Amino acid sequence: KRRVYLTHEQVSILAACSEHPTLILVLAYTGLRWGEATALRVRNVNASRRRFIVEENAVLVRWEIHVGTPKSHQRRSVPYPAKIAPMIDIACAGKGPEGLLFGNGDTHMKKESGERSWFATAVRRASQIDPSIPRLTPHDLRHTAASLAISAGANVKAVQRMLGHASAAMTLDTYADLFEDDLDAV
Repeated sequence: KRRVYLTHEQVSILAACSEHPTLILVLAYTGLRWGEATALRVRNVNASRRRFIVEENAVLVRWEIHVGTPKSHQRRSVPYPAKIAPMIDIACAGKGPEGLLFGNGDTHMKKESGERSWFATAVRRASQIDPSIPRLTPHDLRHTAASLAISAGANVKAVQRMLGHASAAMTLDTYADLFEDDLDAV
């Protein structure tokens, strides 16, 4: 499947059209998987370093959320940009350390599917503002995060750690299309 990569401007439009703008920005700028993001608790936020500590994953299995370790089974630290730090602070406000960062603080957000989901609605609204915004899924925001990090000059090892890939080779294999311009330099 061809990957979808949004620009910074498209990410901003999508977030503005969403009922969960902070979650959109976290997915698009950190590369967290849906289950990793929705499993974040207030205690997993290191505001002074602007890092998320990813140690849980919440997945939907037959309409029930199961919490376990991340896909790699490894705990990792993932940076988030300064521009979303105030939104993260607001998401933490009034919740104890065990409170979930996204949603009501008590119940894990479920990934909705279908044309009536909040995400699909946000994409439709965003594409009315910017017709170049393609149909996409929350997972496509993970690809966007990799693309934006690489275009900003992040090294492959840093992107590998951010995404939780087992190796830099896996990151290079997955996102080889982002390095096409490097062929010109060769």
